[in-house]
Amino acid sequence: MFLRFLNLQVKTTMRSPMWQKNLVLNIIVGFFILISALYLLMLGLFLDQILKELMPQRDPLQLVNGVLIYYFFADLLIRFMMQNLPRLDIESFLHLPIKKKTIIHYMMGRTITDIFNFLPLLIFVPVTFTIVRPHAGNIQALTWIITLILLILANNFLATYIKRLLGAKPSMLGIMGLAFVVLIVLEKTNIISLAVFSEKFFRHVQIHPVWTLAVLCYLFFTYDIHYQFLKKHLFPDEVRKKKTEAFNDRAENRYLRSLGLTGTMLLLEFKLYTRNKRTKTILYMAPFFILYGLMIYNSPGSPNQTGMLMFVGVFMTGGMMLNYANYAFGYESCYFDALLTKNIDFSLYIRVKFYISVLIATVFYILTIPYLFYGFRILLINTAMYFYNIGFLSYMLLYFATYNKKRIDMNRGGMFNYQGIGSMNWLALLPAFLLPFLIFILFNKAGNPDLGILFTALLGIAGLVFMKSILKRITQNFHRRKYIMASGFRERG
Repeated sequence: MFLRFLNLQVKTTMRSPMWQKNLVLNIIVGFFILISALYLLMLGLFLDQILKELMPQRDPLQLVNGVLIYYFFADLLIRFMMQNLPRLDIESFLHLPIKKKTIIHYMMGRTITDIFNFLPLLIFVPVTFTIVRPHAGNIQALTWIITLILLILANNFLATYIKRLLGAKPSMLGIMGLAFVVLIVLEKTNIISLAVFSEKFFRHVQIHPVWTLAVLCYLFFTYDIHYQFLKKHLFPDEVRKKKTEAFNDRAENRYLRSLGLTGTMLLLEFKLYTRNKRTKTILYMAPFFILYGLMIYNSPGSPNQTGMLMFVGVFMTGGMMLNYANYAFGYESCYFDALLTKNIDFSLYIRVKFYISVLIATVFYILTIPYLFYGFRILLINTAMYFYNIGFLSYMLLYFATYNKKRIDMNRGGMFNYQGIGSMNWLALLPAFLLPFLIFILFNKAGNPDLGILFTALLGIAGLVFMKSILKRITQNFHRRKYIMASGFRERG
């Protein structure tokens, strides 16, 4: 049955009208994957010599074992960002006499053939012969590589399970992000050492092969939780289940309506963010932006360079604002045509989006004030970056957003989801993070780095002073581009 499923999916792909359109692109991507594979193979073959050159006083096997846990954390993160979930037209099979577990096992088995399961072996297999076998022996080397293969497969099932879980419960993203930040803080403060734990664990695996059985049990566990999740959510109405959320019509909502059209538009934006999966996923990322400073300021080797602290300030006070303003019109792409048919004052429409951007940045700036504990200079830098965000970056993002014409699917999660993101969205990131750093470099070369911070803040304050004229310019550009945007938003892809 597995081969029958595979044959059907191959035919579906080959007969798709998109197959020939993407053929050249797939060939190019395949070429770059081949080049990357050759680089990884060369790294695996010469890793022992590289380690001897860089750290001649350290045991290469201890170094490799010490970084393996960091590799598997990074591997899990990369899979979460880039690994595609296997798709199957479930509705076509549910009415046939096919066991549901057969469909589930096929969907899970397909993930084993993913490229991310094979690329690591290009490093680990050569390392087994060049580093592990000479230092530990044949049996220990065999146990070591088997353990790594089991962990690679466990990461495969865990990553795909987490991606599916976040589709059903986006709130889990906030919990996972918080746990990840706490783990980094504990590592940075030397409360725990993941490198020491990793080295000891993989050394025990080499000496006592029974530990491989524990890893095998972990693999079965990740497979089972994924299997149970798919078993529970196999039916289409379960997979696509939409919760009806009662919107609270209490005093604060009546207050917004009392503000007239401005309040009504603010209320609609609030509903947009709280009722769609893509925007809700972004909301659950909010703790990460606030707690990012703990990973920098709390580190014993935290950088004292003003440029780095300016980057952190922009990220913490403006990260969520960037997620909003950069896609301010794309989030409304599914009903953008309807907006154009309404008697809407688009100057007010643009102004409300600016107000929301300022409100988001203000809330996050207030939440960063406790970092005053790490020094008054950090508060000054964050304040300067806050003014830069609301008085310069917000305008830039809204202006660039008028050039976005890619439709965004609001029913898909937002975490590392690049659907609907165009080149202009990426280009808008340049003034967000690069410009303050360039300003700092210029003033630092002149011997006045603090003037760089002041100039960045004044740039934002000047933007607030000329708010009306700048918003008028953005509105004019919106009017020139609105039909081009609407035409692009109609395309589904």
